[in-house]
Amino acid sequence: MEAVLQLGLTNALAATALAVLAAVVTKLGRRPAVSHALAEARGHGDLSENADYDAAKERQGFIEGRIAEIEHKLAGAQVIDPAAIADAGGHVVFGATVDVEDATTGDRFTYQIVGEDEADLKHGKISVSSPIARALIGKSEGDVAEVKAPGGIREYEVLAIRYA
Repeated sequence: MEAVLQLGLTNALAATALAVLAAVVTKLGRRPAVSHALAEARGHGDLSENADYDAAKERQGFIEGRIAEIEHKLAGAQVIDPAAIADAGGHVVFGATVDVEDATTGDRFTYQIVGEDEADLKHGKISVSSPIARALIGKSEGDVAEVKAPGGIREYEVLAIRYA
């Protein structure tokens, strides 16, 4: 993690994630359902005792907060294209896809190291700040990464590294 912090990659995003987050902001920005719910609730009379109005205002506040959060992330994001990483020297870096083997069980896994907003373990995408990614960063093929897990230290051998 120290190497990641030194490189300033705490706000790193792959180009695909940038597009997804921008689309989310656009979608949230078009919120006719909330506007319609507010207008309808206003039509019910006294707003001080109107549960529909309160619920719609709360929903609007949540959406506005989510938009602000994503816009803040986008403003500070460092976009990294994994395919453009030509000179990683054969080391695991942000955006790399890594094939590993659990030294104890022999199970093989493939992980892509991505930003926190992109992480999705079901699709093999792990956050750059996760224990596995922190252990893998800087390793080369054939190296063994030690991961501190709740059940003790796990060792993973790096089998292959791809930058795509």
